[in-house]
Amino acid sequence: MADDAAESNGPQPTSPPASDMRGTEHTALLRAASDPALTADQALALLDRADLPADVIEQLAKRRSALKLPKAKLTLACHAHTPRHISVPLIRHFYTFDLMKVALSLVVPADVKLVADETLLSRLKTITSGERLTLARRASGRIAGALLNDSEERIMCAALENARLTEVLVIQAVLKAEASAALVHCVSQHAKWSYRRDVQLALLRTEHLSLARALALSRELSAAHLADILRTSRLPSQIKTQLLNQKTQAKAATEAG
Repeated sequence: MADDAAESNGPQPTSPPASDMRGTEHTALLRAASDPALTADQALALLDRADLPADVIEQLAKRRSALKLPKAKLTLACHAHTPRHISVPLIRHFYTFDLMKVALSLVVPADVKLVADETLLSRLKTITSGERLTLARRASGRIAGALLNDSEERIMCAALENARLTEVLVIQAVLKAEASAALVHCVSQHAKWSYRRDVQLALLRTEHLSLARALALSRELSAAHLADILRTSRLPSQIKTQLLNQKTQAKAATEAG
């Protein structure tokens, strides 16, 4: 009993400090990432760690044989701790939908996502119609906004339904000199965008708005506000004249009543 008591009161084994444990783990991660025999599966397992340090990722990026699979390259580019000098050159060589995934990632830094979007924008004229249609539906708002001016109406209509599209992007698209009559018509009839006041004002400045829609959109405007908008509008002169005449007649009828 006395011996037992002595043992229980004697020095107890101590755990290594947390900093030592972290240091040991870090060293092990660096060793694994630097291993020339590293496989693609092992590389993916490392990259699955959200806390993987940047210096470990740098070592991992040097193991090209382990990163030959597209999935491994995409995972590397999308890791929150991947240094820009690794991710940016890498994503410039990605295919369309991998670029879209980078741009939509929740953890990729904003400046890297911007590079992915800009790379996509530079390719819109060369990728297939089917790819553009998918991008119109699922890509970032910036890509959807660019596709509002696509030559195919089905792609433009799909872009209008993109949940990431913003009012500002719609306005920018309809005000472009190259905006098509189809775009102006679709926006002016759209169940969502046609009711946004700033979009309505932008439509009144376009070239292709029909008289009927112009009359409907200008109904709530004062004569002075309408005249100010029409000064910079590209609407045909006869439509401008009709709009102003309708407003004058409405004002006279109100005053007479």
